[in-house]
Amino acid sequence: MTSLKAALDALEPIDGGWRGSIPDGWLQGRTAYGGLSTALALHAAQHSDADLPPLRSAQVAFIGPLSGDVTIRATRLRRGRNAAWVQADVASEAGLGLRATFVFMGAVASAVDHQVGAAPDFPPPAPDTKIYNGFPGVSFTRNFDLLDRRDELGPTEWLRWVRLSDRDGLDRMVELVAIADCLPPAALKLVGGPAPVSSMTWQLNLLGPAPVTTDGWWLLRAATDYAKDGSSSQTMAIWNTDGTPIAEQIQSVAIFA
Repeated sequence: MTSLKAALDALEPIDGGWRGSIPDGWLQGRTAYGGLSTALALHAAQHSDADLPPLRSAQVAFIGPLSGDVTIRATRLRRGRNAAWVQADVASEAGLGLRATFVFMGAVASAVDHQVGAAPDFPPPAPDTKIYNGFPGVSFTRNFDLLDRRDELGPTEWLRWVRLSDRDGLDRMVELVAIADCLPPAALKLVGGPAPVSSMTWQLNLLGPAPVTTDGWWLLRAATDYAKDGSSSQTMAIWNTDGTPIAEQIQSVAIFA
């Protein structure tokens, strides 16, 4: 199994971008796991300009399948006094597979300090908790340690503790992006089993400039209130082991069932 760090280290700089490949162990069906392809795009964006502030938002479009050899190109869209916008494209032999717009912004002084809600009542795994390492039929999941909550959940809700099995040496934002998509589409619970799905768009908003957690664990939640005519819209969230909110997300997913 190729680690995320090894996949990033294997990228070769080319004129205006990077060249690399999607390891077989990071596939989700016939395409790369969305968290991996977005992590590759973020890595390129981070190296496209000097002294970028922390990542605060990502808008991702999953345009086509990505596998085998890929090229990644990042372009500065705008850089202001406090924030920078960088576009990153990931393409393979089949064409453009992913386009992401990343917003980098440091903390600024503000009179506003507001948040509502609390983390779900699902304690992080203890050292002796029985966890599992992915699913045999889904290649990319074997890169993660996982613990699901299976009781007292809504009919279209997932709740899961996730960490990368091999996370040493990774940039914290790249690690978080790779983890943030590690839940099945919430509407799959209505199908009652595996079905062909395809993420179409993904918006990720980081709620702080420097997310931290303990032992690499992050709590992910996904839920949907709408699934009809092959389309679903779901909200997602991430907390750390202290119950601090780390990110809010929304995703559009096509379900072919």
